[in-house]
Amino acid sequence: MKTKVALLGTGFIADIHMESYDRFVPEAEIVAVFSRNMANAEAFAMKHGIPAWYTDLNKLLEETDCEVVDICLPNFLHAEAAIKAANAGKHVIVEKPLAVTLEEADEMIAASRRNGRLLMYAEELAFAPKFERVRSLVQEGAIGDIYMMRKCEKHSGPHSGWFWDIDLAGGGVLMDLGCHAIAWFRWMLGGNPDIRSVYATMSTVLHGDKTRAEDNSIVIIEFGEGVTCISDDSWAKHGGMEDKIEVYGKEGVCYADLFMGNSALTYSKNGYGYAMEKADTTQGWTFTIHEEVFNQGYPHELKHFIDCVRNGGQPKVTGEDGRAVLEVIYAAYESARTGRKVMLPFAPKVNKPIDLWLGNNEEEVTI
Repeated sequence: MKTKVALLGTGFIADIHMESYDRFVPEAEIVAVFSRNMANAEAFAMKHGIPAWYTDLNKLLEETDCEVVDICLPNFLHAEAAIKAANAGKHVIVEKPLAVTLEEADEMIAASRRNGRLLMYAEELAFAPKFERVRSLVQEGAIGDIYMMRKCEKHSGPHSGWFWDIDLAGGGVLMDLGCHAIAWFRWMLGGNPDIRSVYATMSTVLHGDKTRAEDNSIVIIEFGEGVTCISDDSWAKHGGMEDKIEVYGKEGVCYADLFMGNSALTYSKNGYGYAMEKADTTQGWTFTIHEEVFNQGYPHELKHFIDCVRNGGQPKVTGEDGRAVLEVIYAAYESARTGRKVMLPFAPKVNKPIDLWLGNNEEEVTI
């Protein structure tokens, strides 16, 4: 019998999840989709052959017999949806970032525990085949003890308009892309490593007409055991996606590029349909991506979570992991505001992380 899933959201990431389920997770069945817009919900359901569509989450949870709720909604809706789903007895997988605030993250984790349900933080880079090969090389001792890592993710800006609104997104490129780097660093260092300090610099260099959030950021994280990690993220880079890692060990080094190694160099005078995520044009020289969704790890993470639900396993990436990522993001915004290194643990006295950088806190934050 298949595991029944309700998908919340009808945007870009929801399409990626649907492709992953359809092609790679035959043991799952999507029985319902939710959107705040009825036309979007119906169109998505018709496109993917989903039997039921809703604009009322409460009705979806009451009327469907789904076991899993997959949350692909805007950031500010993650917590409410996850808590309602857990209280309705559903297992939950939620796209990044886990939530907009640490308080929301704590409530999501508590609701899942209280109801005995699984909560998975959907960090696909913990499942991306090429990056996982790098991790296995490190575990084999191929490059010796790690002393530094760098994760770089850049493109020209998000797909949906809500990303530009700090009240809906909770932050800018750091919340959108930097969260991947932070989660991946922790994954590479054993899942729950000791984080000593965070230093960050950020600015709005290209999209100031659209957002008050940062569109370019660099975050330096000092872990225990002398490991330094750099998260380099941007919404201001043209030419399509860039997503690559560097791992430096005392006896070697390893580089991996999520996109360039999975592409065909193409020249087209007239252009064509699709080259890669965030590519502005397909005219001239382009990198035509092969199996983009598979190589990014989305099918693997969804298949893993469905297996956990079916067989009683524990997710490799948990709600607690998502909360830890969010704490580092808070510290990075505070560091960018003050120009100082922020020591962890960090307990902010503001709501959204970006309020620190913008100086919207009602009282001075103590470090």
